[in-house]
Amino acid sequence: MKRKTEADWSLIIKPHQKLWSVDLGEIWRYRDLIQLFVKRNIIVQYKQTILGPLWYVIQPVLTVIMNMVVFGGIAKMSTDGVPQPLFYMAGNVCWLYFANCLNQTSNTFVANQNMFGKVYFPRMAIPIATVLSNLFRFGIQLALFIIIWIWFAARGANVSINVSALVLLPVFIVMLAGLGLGFGILVSSMTTKYRDLRILFTFIVQLWMYATPIVYPISMVSEGTLRTLMLANPMTSIIEAFKYATLGQGYFSWGALGYSFAFMSILLVIGVVVFNKVQRSFMDTV
Repeated sequence: MKRKTEADWSLIIKPHQKLWSVDLGEIWRYRDLIQLFVKRNIIVQYKQTILGPLWYVIQPVLTVIMNMVVFGGIAKMSTDGVPQPLFYMAGNVCWLYFANCLNQTSNTFVANQNMFGKVYFPRMAIPIATVLSNLFRFGIQLALFIIIWIWFAARGANVSINVSALVLLPVFIVMLAGLGLGFGILVSSMTTKYRDLRILFTFIVQLWMYATPIVYPISMVSEGTLRTLMLANPMTSIIEAFKYATLGQGYFSWGALGYSFAFMSILLVIGVVVFNKVQRSFMDTV
């Protein structure tokens, strides 16, 4: 009887030879499954709610109103001459996409342990589907921002578009997704053994938001150690560049964006290494 070789099989499952490797070909072959996960994430999230997808709009609107009352009304923080609703919406649209990607992917192993234990598919398909499904929410919130922008621009507000920076919008989105995915899979890998780390990281993300120029412009921070620390935050340059592109106010620096992109790239490599290592034995610990 002739012994079968690899060429005789339609599917061959092999262990990862390198921890930093990602089989993009395998992920592409499972693209239909990823599409199903994306649809599931969008539908299930608000399936049994009264307002349904309207929460995609209500969440940023309520957040902006709270920012206007607390930071604009009580704290009297500057918005660099930009109408408060536009200023706060610009920062929150970017931050909410990043935070949603991070928080949802950070629970990958624990939330899907039953599925992972029964059937094989690329484990990375789950966090990738999460990042893609959040693009739907981001698109709705970005459309809301555009509507508000048009309304204020028609009333003669001090806003303008920088086309040269606006063309980088897809790059900004990729960087937000990459940072959310990188941090998410890293936290998910660590919380398979230490569950309380996810609680701690949720608290850290809340503090992180206030360390990012969302409710205040970075121009309020004078030169010095504090400004340097803020620029070390990889989210700072992305949100400021988005404001510069859409509002005409903000801090735009190729060097700062390059730093954020490099930070994202290194983070993804580290996240993939840890993720690949944990997925080999996580069923023994969850």
